[in-house]
Amino acid sequence: MVGTLYLVATPIGNLEDMTARAIRILGEVDLVAAEDTRRTGRLLQHIGVTKPLRSYYDAVERERAPALVRELLAGKSVALVSDAGTPGIADPGYRLVAAAIAAGIRVVPIPGPSAIAAFLPISGLPTDRFAFEGFLPARQGERRRRLTGLASERRTLVFYESGRRLAAALADMAEAFGSRPAAVGRELTKLHEEVVRDDVRALAEHFAQRSVPGEVVLGVGGAPEAAAAVATEDLEDEIRRRRAAGETVRDLSDAIALARGVPRRAVYRLALELERAPR
Repeated sequence: MVGTLYLVATPIGNLEDMTARAIRILGEVDLVAAEDTRRTGRLLQHIGVTKPLRSYYDAVERERAPALVRELLAGKSVALVSDAGTPGIADPGYRLVAAAIAAGIRVVPIPGPSAIAAFLPISGLPTDRFAFEGFLPARQGERRRRLTGLASERRTLVFYESGRRLAAALADMAEAFGSRPAAVGRELTKLHEEVVRDDVRALAEHFAQRSVPGEVVLGVGGAPEAAAAVATEDLEDEIRRRRAAGETVRDLSDAIALARGVPRRAVYRLALELERAPR
């Protein structure tokens, strides 16, 4: 018989968040595919489970997914876990799940901890509609272009971010979004859990003076209705079209900012970056 692939959520900090079902499934499967075998090994030891571990992280996902599918087709059951939280949410898992589905293998969620689910309800931001954007680009130019493209999004925006890049990301958000309500969550479910709530500009100033270890969750309120009632045409394409028509960077920045309800300074900066980009 064909095996089953289980996506097992694991604690994001507090080990007491491990569910009884997750413990049972990890004890029943034939092997565990783990983003970090050392970290997962410690978790298995904590819950009293001994299982063969297979390393399965971003850099090897494409290469190792087919081998795991072959084992599933041979009848073995496999649990996929990430370092913390739910596999496939800004963590490895998509390729294996897609390959398993294509092969007719049953994929079963074992729900549990998630940094998004832990953070959003306590952020103080609207939760009825939100967009998860994962990790922002590490390079500043790419990050600014991504944020400028999101400036008219009306849903609450949620990001994961590296603590060492948090100050830079918040500074770029202040330019792209202006003064909007926002929140930063760190050490969630741990002893020193902290959620800092303020507007984007104030948070940028606050974290510019602080070193933040690890990873954080970052939420920003959506664009006001007036700012969102704009054409959906891609901003970069509009800038290029206006430049080709002879408009200066200053003039097109004024026009786009007025029409789209986005900060003029962010449009101006993006236009300059496009000018400098290789053609």
